[in-house]
Amino acid sequence: MPDVQATAGRRSKAGRFWLWMSAALLIVLVDQLTKIYFDGNLQYGERWPILPFFDFTLLYNPGAAFSFLAGGAGWQRWLFTAIALGAAGLIIHLLRRYPGQRLFCSSLTCILGGAVGNLIDRLQHGHVIDFLLFYWNSWYFPAFNVADIAITVGAILLLLDEILRMRREKRKRSPSA
Repeated sequence: MPDVQATAGRRSKAGRFWLWMSAALLIVLVDQLTKIYFDGNLQYGERWPILPFFDFTLLYNPGAAFSFLAGGAGWQRWLFTAIALGAAGLIIHLLRRYPGQRLFCSSLTCILGGAVGNLIDRLQHGHVIDFLLFYWNSWYFPAFNVADIAITVGAILLLLDEILRMRREKRKRSPSA
């Protein structure tokens, strides 16, 4: 006779996995829809001033964060594609294996959604579409997009998860008073 609790546990684990995957898909959708909007409504390099320190713009980044390797001869597109595919595969494996760890999976979900959003751009256009520009006087932060925000939030959450995990481990090892 099948173990009812074990079956329910597997279903619950699978349900949580698909919840994380759905959240990653939502990030991809928001990222792609915003890129489609700005790519269709702005000319390359055009800026729409919103606040004294923030504009919408349209820029193309063939490199990685902060235009890293943007001056390459095109090979970087395939390098970043391979990295994104490898990261996505690892993240999906980890989400499937640990779906109950909320903070850990939240971080991975953000990173996955952002990586896939930028991967779609690379495969479709050969570059990533950026449209958010913050600046102050003559100082400019590199333009970015929703996928970049998701990756950054995911990295921060992953760091927080690791700090909290180390604290829990330290408490387990220290003798109770």
